[in-house]
Amino acid sequence: MTRKTVRIAMNGVTGRMGYRQHLVRSLLALREQGGLDLGDGTVLWPEPLLVGRREHALKEIAEHHGLDPVADVSTDLDAVLADDGVDIYFDAQVTAAREEAIKKAIAAGKHIYTEKPTATGLEGALELARLAEAAGIKHGVVQDKIFLPGLLKLKRLIDGGFFGRILSVRGEFGYWVFEGDWQAAQRPSWNYRAEDGGGIVSDMFPHWEYVLHELFGPVRTVQAQAATHIPTRWDERGKPYEATADDSAYGVFQLEGGVIAQINSSWAVRVNRDELVEFQVDGTEGSAVAGLRDCRVQHRSHTPKPVWNPDLPATEAFRDQWQQVPDNEEFDNGFKAQWELFLRHVALDEPWRWDLLAGARGVQLGELGLRSSAEGRRLDVPELSL
Repeated sequence: MTRKTVRIAMNGVTGRMGYRQHLVRSLLALREQGGLDLGDGTVLWPEPLLVGRREHALKEIAEHHGLDPVADVSTDLDAVLADDGVDIYFDAQVTAAREEAIKKAIAAGKHIYTEKPTATGLEGALELARLAEAAGIKHGVVQDKIFLPGLLKLKRLIDGGFFGRILSVRGEFGYWVFEGDWQAAQRPSWNYRAEDGGGIVSDMFPHWEYVLHELFGPVRTVQAQAATHIPTRWDERGKPYEATADDSAYGVFQLEGGVIAQINSSWAVRVNRDELVEFQVDGTEGSAVAGLRDCRVQHRSHTPKPVWNPDLPATEAFRDQWQQVPDNEEFDNGFKAQWELFLRHVALDEPWRWDLLAGARGVQLGELGLRSSAEGRRLDVPELSL
């Protein structure tokens, strides 16, 4: 086996997602398994270069994971991008800082892999896609949920024709994020300030765009209602601040082909479901409820015949009438699975469709969702092109 090193500048690894999912559970996990076998006698060996503003935190991460706290750490993004030894730039920063950094990386000729949203507005997101295409670089956007076990099982059902004609999709996502006064919040305070790029619409609608697009079809219209249910929160220093961004959103999406999707997203809801996100898909032949890990089904031949009678207690345990979809395979970490595909795309030019234009579709849906809420009407979602 020949080992080929790929140097990856990782900007934003002091944040929760950048650290846990992308560094530890993806690239470091790849190193632990001996690298990525390309199948042609070559093993791709990822070399992370940790980039950020807090040098002390970066050095701590590097030392903890056996990286060089000097050679593998930098607070100078410009110097990192000027280094010919760096092949890929990855961005998991706060949204407001992402667009400018990616522009610099594209100008430096680096391949791009980034979290979403890719920019704070559609024009910026489209500009990134156009610049990347003009530069002739490889570019990708994290679309992790379609690589998770529950949705992979759901995709298997769709591909196998289980549903017949799909009628509708109902999604429930969210959990209670503590306000920060009597108990520390689980999310950073910038998420709740619109001026810092926060808001659940801009955060979650890009996810719903690719989930719907990949599984059921492109989104053609959106009607949304955004809300700020908790107007005051407390920041990391324990100081109260005004929550200027939406913390909940209720969306209805019409998909190409006629499927109707309804998805509720909220950081002000208490969980009464098996997983933090669940999608119910109803079709003429059967239905399914998929979360991040599990998927349950009910075929039409096993569908009960409920009778509405408000004067009597329910006599059926409806949840017990569903069957679990078996794993039938070993599922890897979803973030790692997509990293592997992107690295193969860079190394071997294998097919890849989750690019910066796909990322722009997510930004577009978030932008239109906020506009729909502000104007109180349903909006068309135009097809994007470079």
